[in-house]
Amino acid sequence: QLQASGGGLVQAGGSLRLSCVASGSTFDDPVWGWFRQTPGKQREGVSCISLSDGTAHYSSSVKDRFTISVDNAKNTVYLQMNTLKPEDTAIYYCASGEVLTMMPFDYDHWGQGTLVTVSS
Repeated sequence: QLQASGGGLVQAGGSLRLSCVASGSTFDDPVWGWFRQTPGKQREGVSCISLSDGTAHYSSSVKDRFTISVDNAKNTVYLQMNTLKPEDTAIYYCASGEVLTMMPFDYDHWGQGTLVTVSS
């Protein structure tokens, strides 16, 4: 199972750090990703990382503002979000899978989502 946390309300320009803790065998998956979704829109990839070599990818909308990282000792993946914008407002989900991709359908396990709201 995956448990995401860290969402909240922040002003534009602020920062938040999301956490995703894995339990059981889920952390054995080699790839982790963060996705987000707003009402009426499809879930979109934000960032993903390979646990084997640390290779990470970011969507163009968050590159240079967000950073994905892993703490293997804590079975936790983080998403550090800086310089937040109102358009970053969404429910953020963490997921794990086998393929390093930004496509949601490639991921097998999903957390419950955490809401991030950025006010202008």
